[in-house]
Amino acid sequence: ELGDDFDAETDQLEEKINNLNADDSVKEKLLKELSRYKSAMGNPAEGNIIRTYLETMLDLPWNNETEENPNLQNAEEILNRDHYQLTKVKERILEYLAVKQYTKSLKGPILCLVGPPGVGKSSIAKSVAKSLNKKFVRISLGGVRDEAEIRGHRRTYIGAMPGRLVYALKEAKVSNPLILLDEIDKLSSDYKGNPADALLEVLDQNQNKAFRDAFMEVEIDLSNVLFITT
Repeated sequence: ELGDDFDAETDQLEEKINNLNADDSVKEKLLKELSRYKSAMGNPAEGNIIRTYLETMLDLPWNNETEENPNLQNAEEILNRDHYQLTKVKERILEYLAVKQYTKSLKGPILCLVGPPGVGKSSIAKSVAKSLNKKFVRISLGGVRDEAEIRGHRRTYIGAMPGRLVYALKEAKVSNPLILLDEIDKLSSDYKGNPADALLEVLDQNQNKAFRDAFMEVEIDLSNVLFITT
């Protein structure tokens, strides 16, 4: 009875992998891990790690995207409706969106909203996401001092988990959301490494096409994500 159940589960996983909207290299990696999962049937500890890995990989959006709304007038209306005054901030955001639409690329500066708590930094980012028809995900970086929070843990460790960026993509369910990196100045570092340095790979347009999370072991394309920091 146990054997039949296991076979049904592996068949289901294989079907999900084959139907995944991802590159062939990712599918190849997953099928390899699935064959390892089948052979680890007698070892529950290793089997659980591989199963968690497979489920996390299958939950990622890979090539699923939302269609963006390029209408700047709509963006201006939404910003004016949601926020009173803040004229300079709204002008700068519209300027940024106009350049983005013109170049058809996300390359260029990353917006950083600066101000005391409660002035509407996070809600402005939410309005930008609404105006562009993008999914909005917020990552709070206050007090984060472990590099693995950004890059994930290697799977050799017990209780290994992917980093916050992977969780943000899982939550968004699309590969082109707007991710708000909140309180980026509150990052700290300790003997486990400096998370601010790990963020360079996330935010640098020349590197984030192939962001490598230590847990996932495959390259993740973050170049379609619109980052706003506060």
